[in-house]
Amino acid sequence: MNLTTEQANPASAGIDRLSSLEIVSLINAEDATVATAVQRALPEIARSVDVIAGALASGGRLFYVGAGTSGRLGALDAVECLPTFSVPPGIAQAVLAGGQAAMTQSIEGAEDDPTLGKRDLQRRDLCAKDVVCGIAASGRTPYVIGALEYAKAAGAATIAIACNANSPIADIAETAISVEVGPEVIAGSTRMKAGTAQKMILNMLSSGSMIRLGKVYGNLMVDVKASNAKLEARARNLVTRLTGLDEAAAGKLLAEADYRVKTAVAMARLGVDRAEAERRLGQADGHLRRVID
Repeated sequence: MNLTTEQANPASAGIDRLSSLEIVSLINAEDATVATAVQRALPEIARSVDVIAGALASGGRLFYVGAGTSGRLGALDAVECLPTFSVPPGIAQAVLAGGQAAMTQSIEGAEDDPTLGKRDLQRRDLCAKDVVCGIAASGRTPYVIGALEYAKAAGAATIAIACNANSPIADIAETAISVEVGPEVIAGSTRMKAGTAQKMILNMLSSGSMIRLGKVYGNLMVDVKASNAKLEARARNLVTRLTGLDEAAAGKLLAEADYRVKTAVAMARLGVDRAEAERRLGQADGHLRRVID
């Protein structure tokens, strides 16, 4: 398999002789090509959004599986689903080669055994309702291959994110997102352009699926979990913006709604109590627009 992510980049062959400004300018120029590469995979990314949204709506879970940088990026995206969209714990999970320790330590050998990918999904009681998204810049990480093969055998939906064409994980997954970013500025350092591409794709997968699930109204984060002072202020500002109430009244209403923005907005806009607002939101599968527009 010819891995473009492992090749030497002619544009950066003399980077060790450049000034700091020249170094960062070269890196920036290479980074500017990533969005175009991702753009070519938008149809596959959109299909993946629909797969994830459908699975979550049916009671399934989303698993990001990866090793090294790829796994850590999956973990970053999974953990942000809770505060941003009030996704219950366990619905979006990261499965890293080497376990939790791999978030802060390099455990490189953990990625070489495909049976460990299978084992780690078995430990999470993977079922046919779930989605497994394997992430590997090379597209051939054994740990990810093992996880995807097990997921497919279990009847779960499978997605692959790779930064090389014709990769093994793309051959396994039902939906393959293959984004060729080309050689890295530092040869083989796939935390760079490949990592940037993966982060962009993961942003689209989680944000797109949450939008489809009604966790955004317009472009507003109306399912934010008000778990600290900053997010409480954000929730209060959202209620103010969507109801026309002043800050004090919005804060009081938000408290009555147990700090759930959509509930508070529905209460104010429809003139109903919390129970009725939540009943209507439930009937609308949580889509605020269907309730108040």
